[in-house]
This record gives sequence, structure tokens and C-alpha cells, in this order.
Amino acid sequence: MSQYISVDKFEELDPKQFIIIKGARVNNLKNLSVAIPRNRLVVVTGLSGSGKSSLAFDTLFAEGQRMYVESLSSYARQFLGRMEKPEVDYIKGVAPAIAIEQKVNTRNPRSTVGTSTEIYDYLKLLFARVGKTISPISGNEVTKHSVTDVVDFIFGHEDGTRLTIMGPLRIHEERTVLEELKLLLSKGYTRVVVNGEPKFIEELVNEELSEEASIKILIDRIAVKHEEEEYQYRVADSVQTAFFEGEGECEVLILGGESYTFSDKFELDGVQFEEPSVNLFTFNNPYGACKKCEGFGHVIGVDPDLVIPNKNLSVYENAILPWRGETMKKWKEALISHAMDFDFPVHRPIADLTKEEEELLWTGNKHFKGLNAFFKFLESKTHKIQYRVMLSRYRGRTICPECHGTRLRKDAGFVKIGGKSIIDVVLMPVKNLIDFFDGLELTEHESKVAKRILAEIRNRLHYLDEVGLNYLTLNRLSSTLSGGEYQRIKLATSLGSALVGSMYILDEPSIGLHPRDTARLISVLKTLRDLGNTVIVVEHEEEVMRAADQIIDIGPDAGSHGGELVFQGTLEELSKENNTYTARYLNGENKIDLPEYRRQWRRFVEVKGARENNLKNIDVKFPLGVLSVITGVSGSGKSTLLRKLLYPSLSRALELDTLEIGKMDELVGDYDMIKSIEFIDQNPIGKSSRSNPVTYVKAYDPIRQLYADQALSKQRGYKPAHFSFNVDGGRCEMCQGEGTVKIEMQFMADLYLTCESCQGKRFKKEILDVQYNEKNISDVLDMTLADAMTFFEGKPAIVNKLKPLYDVGLGYITLGQSASSLSGGEAQRVKLASYLGKSNSRGDDHKLFIFDEPTTGLHFHDIKKLLNAINELIKMGHSVIIIEHNMEVIKTADWIIDLGPDGGENGGYLNFAGTPEDMVKLDDNHTAKYLREHLQ
Repeated sequence: MSQYISVDKFEELDPKQFIIIKGARVNNLKNLSVAIPRNRLVVVTGLSGSGKSSLAFDTLFAEGQRMYVESLSSYARQFLGRMEKPEVDYIKGVAPAIAIEQKVNTRNPRSTVGTSTEIYDYLKLLFARVGKTISPISGNEVTKHSVTDVVDFIFGHEDGTRLTIMGPLRIHEERTVLEELKLLLSKGYTRVVVNGEPKFIEELVNEELSEEASIKILIDRIAVKHEEEEYQYRVADSVQTAFFEGEGECEVLILGGESYTFSDKFELDGVQFEEPSVNLFTFNNPYGACKKCEGFGHVIGVDPDLVIPNKNLSVYENAILPWRGETMKKWKEALISHAMDFDFPVHRPIADLTKEEEELLWTGNKHFKGLNAFFKFLESKTHKIQYRVMLSRYRGRTICPECHGTRLRKDAGFVKIGGKSIIDVVLMPVKNLIDFFDGLELTEHESKVAKRILAEIRNRLHYLDEVGLNYLTLNRLSSTLSGGEYQRIKLATSLGSALVGSMYILDEPSIGLHPRDTARLISVLKTLRDLGNTVIVVEHEEEVMRAADQIIDIGPDAGSHGGELVFQGTLEELSKENNTYTARYLNGENKIDLPEYRRQWRRFVEVKGARENNLKNIDVKFPLGVLSVITGVSGSGKSTLLRKLLYPSLSRALELDTLEIGKMDELVGDYDMIKSIEFIDQNPIGKSSRSNPVTYVKAYDPIRQLYADQALSKQRGYKPAHFSFNVDGGRCEMCQGEGTVKIEMQFMADLYLTCESCQGKRFKKEILDVQYNEKNISDVLDMTLADAMTFFEGKPAIVNKLKPLYDVGLGYITLGQSASSLSGGEAQRVKLASYLGKSNSRGDDHKLFIFDEPTTGLHFHDIKKLLNAINELIKMGHSVIIIEHNMEVIKTADWIIDLGPDGGENGGYLNFAGTPEDMVKLDDNHTAKYLREHLQ
């Protein structure tokens, strides 16, 4: 039945065939022993908090990392000497470990998709090696000649061809022609060519020569001889001398024929160009970075969207905001009065103007001064406060006008391959880039030079496409990616590196992926396995489980009731079981029920003319008082619609915030009935390592009060503050109440080690003497939330604060768990719990809740709890909008808004808006195809 291997047979197993873990006790693992087959795709599943991450990351990955450190030199190990071994009897057969987690680790404003995947490094090399510099003046290729080019030209003629090698005479400012000739004589030259006639320099010394006369130094006269090797050295030497004396120019005159000029300067059309080099294309280097924005792509300047906020108005209708006032309207009147002279449409909406006409508003012409001149005028008057205030009103973080957000110096764009510059390439979606590089035609020599580089670029682009990220551009900032996107980029990078014999541990790679793209992700995971790696995936997605060679189910429940191996085997074997939550949901015994009816709605808010990023000027209605779900493939525009349009425009309309609004026409509807908006995303709940879920929902205050009320506390004069780890008094001063000490590493990520003074208990020994029901404050912080609910039974002040956390499926987290250790999905559910705790009023306090993939990290069983919590918000009279790919959530929606049909350029359209029952009637819709199976 199951492929579970008995512990007493572990000694017989070969560590080359299995990763053997015996007696793992990290976090809530209960002496767990398991043998994981190597070079297989293994899925670790189970309820949230059952111990999956403890097994995969805190045990396996931690041991792999520790063993790597052990292999380093003694010098390197002195910095890592205290790296602790996971709490386990032994682990055998561990391969070098690579963890690919969901967290976006970089906030570096210079990190992009191109640099993260290393594609940009290869692009720089490609453009430096085979790029052709094209002059922007004539459109011709800029070239320079080497000595070899000239020698090859000379020996391209027949034997006996007579040639003269010359270099132009350069007259320096401080010398006359006569002085230059005398200098040549002293260098050993005897003849020059004056106006085409050869003459001895000695004869010319006594003659009067015109300043305009064409004088060339005669370097050598030769007859071509192919057979003599020594003769080639003489010719090369003469050519080099000609380049030197002619300051970059050499002339070859064929006797009785034409004259040919060669230059070793990289110039054309009177302009000196930079020769392509890797640094020219590096925006992280001062040499290649745009001088205006210093390689960031953005500057603080005049924001066009603040100057012309409503593009449906015309110039005549006061579309230009700063030209509306009594003082400044003369600028507008100058344009209107002269518009006939250059045929400018002052009555046409700004949105309908051509690109040239809109540009004219900024640059102006001889008839009127444009907006650029207007803002220069304001800047010249900044000694007056009213002008400073006016200027600040229109300032914002704008795309750099010089490099247009590409971060590179302008002349880097003159270098082209296949008609495209590196700037064009980084602004193209990956999908288009694949076509561009597949169809790239190079000369035979260029192909030889670029063969290996192109193979690496194509390989990495192919893997980005495979993991469902073909809608991204290489210029996209890493810090703007979601956790799932960042994880898949690291996965694509790992595949591009083609490591063998490693152990990859992934944390829910299917997050953020539409079911359509999951199959492609699975093929990537299989490729990684087939290269000769062990791929261990912490996952709840049914499709990934089906593709696994083996499934390990941890449970049976979460927190202190989890941490045991409840199943090991194939999906087919698991679906025949009924003793685990995973098995019961897979075999249909348990399921998330469809709602009895879809809630009706009359009131709504509507975003009109959404044009931000890839949105195609769409109008979208968001119903109020119901559960709305935004669906669509990755990159279809879901996050843009909510994050950049609905949320900021609503915040401004309700005067809650002044966030920057993306490109849209207007917000209409019944938004005045909304009192506040809560955007519940996956960002951490606190930046401090002392922040934790219990302090976030204000449950720790009554706990501290309870301990301060104990008899021993009163006897010793302890106040609630003594039981706080955030202030001086009762906390351990060595670790300042954190329980861990940070060791800063010189060349690796910082290490966090258990404090030696308090042994991780956070408090001084005397504080731990105070007990309630035989537990001190440190014991309470080590309890799971579910255990704490039972422990504090009869203390409603505490239980009522903890209950919302339990209701959203976080019963397994410990009360003192650091916020920094929570996953994105857990942080999101802590925020939801906080609002559930506060939101008990009805009607008069209508809130709009926006969730971005709240099912991240959730098992089927936990999704059921989450949906109950979300429906509770709607019963209280609030509205909920969710961005989601999980079909179990989508099927329970009252209203679905589907964007697409695809990602990137092919997305951004409104595919569908209606109920799930209406959606499944669609034939050519990606979401409808998968929803159909769940709606039966």
C-alpha cells in the first residue's frame, strides 16, 4: 500500500539512494523519521502548521547548509563556528541544498528581472562582442580600421601592384608648416606628397608653402609580394607608422589608380562614438549609467499625470491644471489664440491627441511656450513661496526623460543587433524576446563569437517562459514582483545554471499561478529532477501532487497536534486512504461546499478608462456588500487594477490617503457609502523582529496584566511592563527580549543564534518564577494558539482576542513567534484576524477589504476556515474583493471579474463579469475551463 519505510530498516538503506532523517524534533516535529528517495520529485503536504516547513527548511535545508559550512576552510569557519545542528538524531545522504522560498529578499532599486536571472550579464557581453554602432545622424554603421584591416586590403591585390602608404601631416597650433617639415626631417623621413606630387623635404625647407596645401607624409612605397613573410611585417610596420604620424588616419594610393583612406578612430558624421564594451551597457557602473538618473531609471521631476489629471478634457476645457488660475491662464490663452497658425486641436480631448501633438504641449514652438518652459519659469521664481508651493504640487517620481527608464546612457542605444538596441531588448516581454533571439540572423564570424552567449540567453528565456513569466520585461524591478513570481525567477535561474546532484527545496511554487500554467511549472520541476537533482516541494496544489513521484503527508493536525508522518507514498495510494485531511479532500469525503445562493447587489464602484500597464482602456464595476473575485492568468492585469487604480483612487476620493493613481479616467458609483479601505496584502506585519501576531492583535496586553496580578508579582512589585520583552525591566538584557542574538556575517546572510544568557526564554530568571496554572510567561509564549485558547479558558479578555487568529486557521502558530518568520500568507491572515477582532459593528462602518491571494500556504481544510472568516466580514455589512487563482475560492464568489485573455501585451481586457454559473458557459476562457470541474 504505502511506500513508508520502517525506522528499524533505516540502517539497511543506502544514503546514495535515500536522504535518511531519523528523530527530527525541530519546532513541532515529534521525533519524525522518514527516508526520502534521492533524484525524485517529492511533495511534502499537510495542514498549515503541521510541520512541513519544519521538515523541509528547518531540518533538511539547515543541515545541508551546515554541512556546506563544515566543508569550508578553517579561516571561513571561524566566522560560522556557532552554526547549530538541527535537533535531529541524524541525517544521512544530504546533498548540497538550495532553498527557493517565496519571500522577495531584495529591495535593491537596481535589481531587475534581467540581473536576477543573469540574462542581462549575457546581453551586455553579446552587445559588446557583436553589436554594431549605428550613427543616429546618417544611419550608417560606425567602424574603425585596424592595422590588420589595411594589410589585408593591400595583400588583396595582385603580385607586383605598386602602392604608396601615406599619413596626413598634422600641423599643430604652436608650429608652422616649415617647423613641422624640419621636425619630420629630424625623425628620418625624406619625402612628402604635396598636392599629389612627391617631393623631398630638403627641397621644400627653402620654399614658401601655402597653409592650405595638402601635405602627406610618404611612409613607404611598395610592390605587393605574397610569398615573402618578412615583407608582410614591413608593410604592417609602415601602416602602423602611418596611423601614428597621421593621428589616426592612413592613406593607401594605388599607382595609376584610386586612393583609399583608413581611420583607426571610432567616428562617423563628425561624431566620436564610444566603442562597445561591457561597462557601456552596465547601469550599475558610473561609466554606463544614465547621468541624469544615475542608473535608477526614475527622477524627481514634473509628473505629467498631476499636470493633466483628466485626459478626457481638452486644452480649451482646462485639462492643464496649472494653467487654470487667473494668473497663469495667459499661458493657455497664448496657445488657444495661436492654435490656428499651426493647426492644433484645442477642443479635442488630451487622450485623443497624437503623440506628436501631446509632445508639442510640453515643448512649445515659436507661437507659444510649452509646459517645459512654464515649469522652468516657476523654478526661476522659487524665491517666492507661492511658486514653490505650486511647483511642489506637480512634482513626483517620474520616468527619467533622458534614458526613458532604461537606466543607461543615451549612446548605449546606438549599438544594435538585428536592428534592436539593448534598451529595446530589455523593454520587450520575454515572450517577444524568445521570438527575437530565435530569428536572429548573424554573419558566420558573429555566430562563432556569439554562439555560447546566445545559447545561455535562449536557455534562460526559455525557462522563464516555462515557469509562466513570459509577460515580464527584463527591465522590471525585482522589488515589484510578488513572492510567487520572485520564487519562479529563482527557479528559472537555477535551471539556467544546470546544477546536478543538488537538493532543491521549494516553498509552494504554484502560488500566483493560474491553473493553466501549473502544468508548465510541473514540467520545469521534472526537468530539474531529470538533470539529477532531488526536488522537494512543500505544496497543496492537487496538480503538483499528481505529478510527484512520492507524497509525504505530515499531520494529523497542526501545531502541537501535528509533526508526525501520517502518510508516505503515491497520490493514488493517498486517495484510497481516509485517515488524513489531505486524503479525505482528495477522495471527495470532505469538500468545500458551494454557497446555498449567490448574494445580490445593487450598489457598486466603477473604475472607468483603466489604461495603466497593460490594461486596455476598460471599465470595471466592483459590487459592494458581496464577495467579488478577480481572476485571470498571471500578468493579465489583476494586481494593476486593484493596487494602482481602485485602491489609490478610492483612498483619494474618501480623503484617506494621497496615493499615486495610475492611468484611468475616473472613479464613479456609490463609493461614498464606504467608510474605509483595508488592503490586506502579504507584506510583513512588522519590521521589528520583536513584532509577533499576539502583540499585533493586542492579545498580549491582558496576558501581561494577568501575570502582574499574580500574588508573587504583587509581593515583588512587578508591573505588566516587567512581562514585556519590548522594554527594560524584566526582559533579558543580553538579547533585549528577542531570545536570539544576531551574528553579523561578512560574506553570508546574518545568523540568529539562541541567546546564551536566557537560553531563548527572553526574560530574567526571577521573572520566570511567576507562574499561572504552573506556566511562566516564557512557557505561554512557546504555546501554540490552539493550546493557549484551552489554557486561558475562563479568561474572556484573552480568549476573545485570540479567537480571530484561530478562526482564520492560525491555531498552530506559537504566541511568541516572530513576525519575520511568518510566510506572506500567514502575515495576511494575521491582518485579517486583526480586522475580524475590531469589525463587529454593522452598516454604519462599511469597510472594503481587498485581499491579494489569501490562500497562499493554505491546505484545503484551512481554506474552508478562511472562507468562513471572509463570509463573516460580509455578514457584518462589509465588502470583500479577492485576487485569486484557487478554484475552491472562485467557486464560492458572488461575482467574478475575469481579466485576460493572456498575460502581458495580450492581457488587460475584461473577459467576463458575472456569476460562476454564467462563467462556466464560456467556451474559450481559461478560468471557465478549470472552474467547470469544481462547480459540479
